[in-house]
Amino acid sequence: MTYRVHVRIVPRAGLLDPQGLAVEHALTALGFTEASGVRIGKAIELAVEAGSLDEARTRTRAMCDKLLANPVTEDYRVEVEAA
Repeated sequence: MTYRVHVRIVPRAGLLDPQGLAVEHALTALGFTEASGVRIGKAIELAVEAGSLDEARTRTRAMCDKLLANPVTEDYRVEVEAA
């Protein structure tokens, strides 16, 4: 079965996020003072062939650990749904 997988990768809490900081400053300069705590990450969508939803999640986590995310500096969240 094919599963649609959404991976959200963000810098680990407590680590400097220069892109997020730059965007936060720009938002403030544009008058959006209500915005704070901006973090810039990446979103990845992919189709995964697997025997079950749990298998698709496990395989995607392995992909994240080996290639898609840097386990030292980034955290990720995996969401899986039937395609």
